[in-house]
Amino acid sequence: MTNADGITTPSKHPERIWWIDCLRSFITLLVVAHHSSLAYTTFAHADKRAYILSTAPIVDHQRWVGLDIFENFNDIFFMALMFLIGGLFITKGLQKKGTGSFVRDRFYRLLLPFLVAVSSLMLLAYYPAYHVMHRDGGIRDFLFDFFKVEGWPPGPPWFIWVLFLFNLLLALFSKMGLPLIIEAGKKMQNLKDRPLLLLLLFVSIVWVLYVPLSWILGPYSWGAWGPFAFQKSRLLLYFAFFLMGSIIGSEDLNLGIFSLSARFERKWPLWTGGSLSFYGLLGLIEFKFTHGTGTYGFGTLVDKIIYSSTYCLSMCFSCLAFLTLFRRFVVRPGKIWISLGDNAYLIYLVHYIFVIWCQYGLLSIQAPAVIKFAITFIFSLAASWLVSSQLRRIPVIKKYV
Repeated sequence: MTNADGITTPSKHPERIWWIDCLRSFITLLVVAHHSSLAYTTFAHADKRAYILSTAPIVDHQRWVGLDIFENFNDIFFMALMFLIGGLFITKGLQKKGTGSFVRDRFYRLLLPFLVAVSSLMLLAYYPAYHVMHRDGGIRDFLFDFFKVEGWPPGPPWFIWVLFLFNLLLALFSKMGLPLIIEAGKKMQNLKDRPLLLLLLFVSIVWVLYVPLSWILGPYSWGAWGPFAFQKSRLLLYFAFFLMGSIIGSEDLNLGIFSLSARFERKWPLWTGGSLSFYGLLGLIEFKFTHGTGTYGFGTLVDKIIYSSTYCLSMCFSCLAFLTLFRRFVVRPGKIWISLGDNAYLIYLVHYIFVIWCQYGLLSIQAPAVIKFAITFIFSLAASWLVSSQLRRIPVIKKYV
């Protein structure tokens, strides 16, 4: 079935917007691949005081610089894009369900899975990291270390509780906020043929909300209350991306700026080229400022502004590239992509268990880093997908996750 804007949708799933569904699924694949790569980057290091201070729970002696390039590219944009996607259906969800029903639904879909994950799944996931550093430690020692020394690490599910927080804030202030979001959505759609103005607004918002905090707090600083962890310098940035998603989603996602005839959408080659170009430029700037040592040494304020601005441009162009590429080229997904979309959320919740255990099992194997990465990624994705498909046979799980 094809609509007036050229979108073909399988009739069995008329309610799904397939290009968004496939993009969300693809980002989930990137998350699994990202975590699969962390043990094998050249900058990976283990901290014997606590594995939470290491660059990854498992650090292998095999390394490959190609995984640095892949991991760094992901790290710039993909969490921001996930928050944007997470906000796309919020406005219409609030309008349809009302505040009370919406918050109750978000509790069961987001907060409850988060609490289950950090109280059980992450215990299972992090045990190999503990065992590497404490060969003689027992289960009681592991539990003490997990909750007291490591500080109850949430792993990848940290994203879920932050997303719930953003949902809750928008719901609580929906009476005042929704009209503003809807009005902003209408104005944004009116700019569908002014792509450079939209780009300028996008980059300006990102720069203002990220750069000053990254200078003050550090680009990789974390805060936490127990398992409720968050990235300090990016929290406002992520909330802005979430709000941008809610603004975009207040209108028809297949029309406006993402209409196939809109100049904004037709600029997908520019967004894609800019994504690759600014990431490459960022790498050159990093090499200049680190002098190839991996230790940053920004000399002047101008140096910091150049680096931070390039970082923001790389983030923005990458987000726009993936959004417009999937809008342009995803028409009718096959059965595999539909299955991946159905299982993406649970794959995200459980994949870390298989990633860390696989990396642990490969520690003693003599093989190139890229081979170990490929084994970890394929095994973790397949195992997570299988577990998810079986868990979703349970009606209550299928309903919410």
